[in-house]
Amino acid sequence: MTPSPAQRLFAEGLGTAFLLAAVVGSGIMGERLAGGNVAIALLANSLATGAVLTVLILIFGGVSGAHFNPAVSIAFALRRELPWALAGFYAVSQVTGAFIGVWAAHLMFDLPVFQLSAHVRSGAGQWLAEAIAAFGLVLTILGCAARVPAATPYAVGLYIVGAYWFTASTSFANPAVALARAFTDSFSGIALAGVPAFVAAELAGMAAALAASRVLWRE
Repeated sequence: MTPSPAQRLFAEGLGTAFLLAAVVGSGIMGERLAGGNVAIALLANSLATGAVLTVLILIFGGVSGAHFNPAVSIAFALRRELPWALAGFYAVSQVTGAFIGVWAAHLMFDLPVFQLSAHVRSGAGQWLAEAIAAFGLVLTILGCAARVPAATPYAVGLYIVGAYWFTASTSFANPAVALARAFTDSFSGIALAGVPAFVAAELAGMAAALAASRVLWRE
């Protein structure tokens, strides 16, 4: 039975909410338990995010495709595999879910629900890192879709864990994530002023991955 548009939008919103709860919640927990060791906090943050993302793709992939990311939805719309109107609704659900996930994390850890981040993430190195992070993420998704679709959840989860560590930005790679993380003044936050450049870099990385995919997996 084909999922209805309402089911698909609900899956995108719920999945993105859990993703952000994992990102922000594990950042808070990691920082609290790491005793000031940022490397340990980042390790906890990356492992929890990658593990939860893998599970979420397994759960929701058959319903909505488990994008949880406006850049991914735009990529599939550009490939004519997702109607543009539905891609727009996906993005709205993803951003809404992302905020709900951030607020849920704050409530779980007894923090003020509404916050603004003071964590500055800016500069050419950070922007390049976001472009590369998004490029790799979208290329991972498209490459798996072309050759080994069943491996997509594991490949994406592993990529995100690795990209936390090899990118200077810790691999947001997702416009909904970047925007929502501006509203948490915790380990995972980003100052709101830095979000537009991050989103632009993520979309540029997505566009580059689309171009590369056409060369690598041309029928």
